[in-house]
Amino acid sequence: MMKKIAFLLCIGLLAMVLQGACGNDDNKSNNNTTTKEEKKPADIKVTFIELGSVRCIPCKKMQPIMEEIKKEYEGQVKVVFHDVWTEEGRPFAYQFRIRVIPTQVFLDKDGNEYFRHEGFFPKEELVKVLKQKGVK
Repeated sequence: MMKKIAFLLCIGLLAMVLQGACGNDDNKSNNNTTTKEEKKPADIKVTFIELGSVRCIPCKKMQPIMEEIKKEYEGQVKVVFHDVWTEEGRPFAYQFRIRVIPTQVFLDKDGNEYFRHEGFFPKEELVKVLKQKGVK
């Protein structure tokens, strides 16, 4: 019961944040690439973007998985986390048009989204998505 309440609170807070700022971002681009103009090394095959919050229970459960992916697939997978409940992370909620947190977005080497998942994502399933783009 407590998990349901916490989840509903997470959803409600996200909805309020998104609703409050919707009118202010009409001129922003809605493309599916990261906003930082970083040059990716040629061997990065996938960018794994986690959109969530450090205060959200399912998001907290994703943190160790993200760290494992970062270590195990270093040089092949770039792991990015955006806390969408912060001022710095909120624009990414709009850019990637998220509906719930956590949301995982996977970009290929060219920056094109090829997979998206909403909610907690078990490591075994996540690795299957990475392997679709040749991650070993």
